Amino acid sequence: MSANARANDARAAVMIDYAFESAPEPGATTPVDEGVRWLRMPLPFSLSHINLWLLEDAPGPTIVDTGIAGKKTRGLWRTVLGESPSSANPSRVIVTHMHPDHVGSAGWLCEEFGIELWMTRSEYLMCRVLVADEGPPPSEATDFYNAAGYAPDQLARYAKRFGGFGHAVNPLPNSYHRLTHGQRVQIGDDNWQVICGFGHSPEHACLFSERRNILIAGDQLLPTISSNISVWPTEPDGNPLRDWLDSCRRLRDVLPADVLVLPAHGKPFRGAHERLTALIEEHETGLQSLRELCRTPKRAIDVFPALFKSRISDENLVMATGEAVAHLNYLIAARQVSAKTDAGGVRHYQTIRE
Repeated sequence: MSANARANDARAAVMIDYAFESAPEPGATTPVDEGVRWLRMPLPFSLSHINLWLLEDAPGPTIVDTGIAGKKTRGLWRTVLGESPSSANPSRVIVTHMHPDHVGSAGWLCEEFGIELWMTRSEYLMCRVLVADEGPPPSEATDFYNAAGYAPDQLARYAKRFGGFGHAVNPLPNSYHRLTHGQRVQIGDDNWQVICGFGHSPEHACLFSERRNILIAGDQLLPTISSNISVWPTEPDGNPLRDWLDSCRRLRDVLPADVLVLPAHGKPFRGAHERLTALIEEHETGLQSLRELCRTPKRAIDVFPALFKSRISDENLVMATGEAVAHLNYLIAARQVSAKTDAGGVRHYQTIRE
């Protein structure tokens, strides 16, 4: 999610129409459509929950996304699956993308029930890499955050937390079933089309049922917050914001205006076109603010006021830094900002005057 979880419920209420007044309690499910059930798992983050989905299938339901790894999540899954309409073991796990709240319990579910994991290739492979990461951080990572302007104590805190990804993710199976953009997946009586988005994660898979007019959106389209779009030390010159904006425009072009969106956070809603337009405009506004702020040289950590309304703390500093660099890299690629590195390895960004 965004470093400051840029919520704007008042504006969202005007743009979108929620399909449900309340959400299911942990361990319970709510029917969304015939053969489609909604459940929630708690999260120990500022975002308190993730929405997950059960799709009626043979011989048992297909699970879409899983919650983080841990005893509490496992217990809730046993309750949910024991009380599912079919009372059958799940038939497979589909994961939209590699972030721990989505993929965390996938490995356990696959092992527990002897079922396959379905993911896009980039998400599966990157997740395997990150789960294997252990401290201390490589020099490339330390150099990246030093370049952003971190003080020595901030670098030390980052190093202490390095490798935490694997603590919330069970090891994935050694083989998987690959999802690709445009593929149609037969689930029960439905063909669900895979629509991939980019920027929030390497190859995020959404599922669209034309017959039902339903999109299982993961983090690609959320009702009141903007997904985190970050640059990471593994690809310091990446341009994920360009990929994200392109993905938002493609989704707006291909989705019906009245599609029912099933998001990973918040409640199911209609109003996808309006929401996608608002997300694009939000980032464009941030880019304009950055151009103004960088008329004098700034480090990445100096530009937070142009992008975030709330205070950046130690808890969300890394995510805020990633978003800031993503916006700065976008402007560098557009030849609107230049970057110079000083003798201490710190990078300074300045708007290119026309």
